[in-house]
Amino acid sequence: MKKAHVLTGITTTGTPHLGNYVGAIRPAITASKDPNVIPFYFLADYHALIKCQEPERVKQSSLEIAATWLALGLDTSNAVFYRQSDVPEILELSWMLSCVTAKGLMNRAHAYKAAVADNELEADADPDRGITMGLFGYPVLMAADILMFNAHKVPVGKDQVQHIEMARDIASRFNYIYGEHFVLPEAVVDPNTATLLGMDGRKMSKSYNNTIPLFEPEKKLKKLINKIKTNSQEPGEPKEPEGCTLFSIYQAFATPEEVAQIRIRYAEGIGWGEMKSVLFEYINEHIAPARERYEALLEAPEHIEAELQAGAEKARAISVPFMQELRKAVGIAKIRR
Repeated sequence: MKKAHVLTGITTTGTPHLGNYVGAIRPAITASKDPNVIPFYFLADYHALIKCQEPERVKQSSLEIAATWLALGLDTSNAVFYRQSDVPEILELSWMLSCVTAKGLMNRAHAYKAAVADNELEADADPDRGITMGLFGYPVLMAADILMFNAHKVPVGKDQVQHIEMARDIASRFNYIYGEHFVLPEAVVDPNTATLLGMDGRKMSKSYNNTIPLFEPEKKLKKLINKIKTNSQEPGEPKEPEGCTLFSIYQAFATPEEVAQIRIRYAEGIGWGEMKSVLFEYINEHIAPARERYEALLEAPEHIEAELQAGAEKARAISVPFMQELRKAVGIAKIRR
């Protein structure tokens, strides 16, 4: 039986935080051990350039994200783990796809429409002010990431479903013109994936600057947890766990039985200081072993690079012959007798 291809990309613009871990990294690590699929995980460093023009930040983020996945136990013997920029065929495919992609389709992309809407709020502003071709064409590059490896399934959040639908449209158009070359990918949205609240009570996100880095040193982790925003209820007052940032984070890490016990303590009026202490101790114990491996990997970047190069070799074993097939399909080939 042919194994399904499952693909996940991680944009290299920041340090992995607790929300990344429970929402994407932890389930992906588990999936990397599934012998019935071929999982592809890549560092989306070309995507990073769309919104980050700080070279050192992109470079450091690539290092930290790769170290995070390896420290948490990504099975690279089963998974294909690579850096996007190490597979040049992806960018070549992106151009081919752009030549069959309708501009009108790109006009409907949520990120582009949101940027235009922000500009239109200001009187006499150019609707396209500050919008780069990178942002505008982002869905085509994402389609190339997916279609290069004929991914059958792409786990995404709800905000990315549109891009998978666009990849399907682009693949269908290419197939119609040049013959059947691409699998039509399916978006996989897990309704059970946890969404963590950040330090200010909003969704944990780099955009809100409210994140807690996953492998923050112990003292800094405790300090950040102590800064989490809570209401003014006093110890002894019954508290509602739903909507509470402390409970949200604890629930994402703890077992159902442990969560049930904390619910009882909320009903009994646990103080916020005590709950912060409980949360810190639990998370710190949970991540300590992986944190040690992470710190060791950061001290040995050559090991990380070796893993990425091994992954790139596996990826290119697929992309190089496939690109030769696609070149032939579109008429780009050496002239022969």
